[in-house]
Amino acid sequence: SHMLPQIRRKRKPLHKKFPWELCQTFLYFPLVILHELCIMEKNFIITQEELTMKYGFGIDLGGTTVKIAYFDETGKMLEKWEIPTDTSENGIRILPDIAASVRAFLTERKIADSDILGLGIGVPGPVNAKGVVNRCINLGWDVFNIAQKLTELTGFPVKAGNDANVAALGEFWKGGGQGCDNMVFVTLGTGVGGGIVVEGKLLHGAHGSGAEIGHLVLNRDETVPCNCGKRGCVEQYCSATGIVRLAKRHLDSTDAPSSLRTLKNLTCKDIFDAGKAGDKEALIILDRYYAYMGEFLGDVCTTVDPEVVVIGGGVSKAGQVLIDGIIPYFHKYVFHAASGARFTLASLGNDAGAYGAFKLALDAFHA
Repeated sequence: SHMLPQIRRKRKPLHKKFPWELCQTFLYFPLVILHELCIMEKNFIITQEELTMKYGFGIDLGGTTVKIAYFDETGKMLEKWEIPTDTSENGIRILPDIAASVRAFLTERKIADSDILGLGIGVPGPVNAKGVVNRCINLGWDVFNIAQKLTELTGFPVKAGNDANVAALGEFWKGGGQGCDNMVFVTLGTGVGGGIVVEGKLLHGAHGSGAEIGHLVLNRDETVPCNCGKRGCVEQYCSATGIVRLAKRHLDSTDAPSSLRTLKNLTCKDIFDAGKAGDKEALIILDRYYAYMGEFLGDVCTTVDPEVVVIGGGVSKAGQVLIDGIIPYFHKYVFHAASGARFTLASLGNDAGAYGAFKLALDAFHA
């Protein structure tokens, strides 16, 4: 009988503690379950966003290759690839090749048609607002509705634009013109192309030839015709081929020694390299080139009054030296009120056309 109180005494502390531990347990597990439910709900919300995300294609159609890129609706480039441009038989296979490539990509990635908002395409020629191409000489195309034709071939809505305008839109959206409302984009390659954005909108013009700034006349006394048929166009002086023409003309007019004379196939890069190395004749040629560029861009900026001038194309690879050379002449020729434009190099490189083409589609078809 004297053992019983002892047992009771031993049990008392346990009896006091037990309900408290039990309460802790009952409180803890609901909190854990609630926490897990919150995480699941958060994950579900993310999944819902991903489910409603739309995608599309930006296509940059060039004379030798077609660049195709796949984007999400935020403008993130997810994948890109190239296919050759088949210009045989007046380019009859170009659009079917593009459609087949897009379709193969969607099949391979198991992407549903319902996820695609549309396609944008930049074309090397004038394109009006309805998607009608007005002759692309280097593709062999005449007049036809490219947007309609590519829609028939792919099953997706299509928005088309001129390649230089579309590249300008790409730089405006994701490149050197970001954050601006008014921009001039000039591309200095084999020719001189351009694109102009005014108050956030790309300038297409009534006939799809807005911003054909490469065919403004710089020299009325020129005797050699431009590819467009006129004489003295910007393209004849300011393109990569134009600067080589300037160099050859200058070297023919003087007996002064120059490292450029030893080069068989003179290139734009050779002239800039010789200038950087201090070649006197190369510096004279470059100064003449900068004067033409300054006058040309001074006139364009007097008309448009942009916040920024973005320079792209092969010549822009010369870098900051190009901008530094142009600016003194630009200030000489521009109207004073428009002289505040800043100059920058294009930042998207060869992807500008694809970005801009997708932006065309995004603006046209995104709900």
